[in-house]
Amino acid sequence: MRVTSKGQVTIPQAIRNAAGLLPNTEVQVVYENDQVILRVASHNRRAKLEAALKSARAVPLTPAFRGKSADEIMAFLRDSLS
Repeated sequence: MRVTSKGQVTIPQAIRNAAGLLPNTEVQVVYENDQVILRVASHNRRAKLEAALKSARAVPLTPAFRGKSADEIMAFLRDSLS
């Protein structure tokens, strides 16, 4: 495996399959004890979910959502996960 001039590498298909790395999976690259380690950044997903839940709980209390349709509120919540 080689690093390109842009700092990119291609993870072999067998490793992606074994690790469950799908397109758009967030990963972290860390350097520890003279080793480069690739980790799935699952904590980011959890933090986004917790933030979305916090937003959802605040919806009935937010004057901006009064009179909004369920679709408009759901669009807001989806955007907060992006």
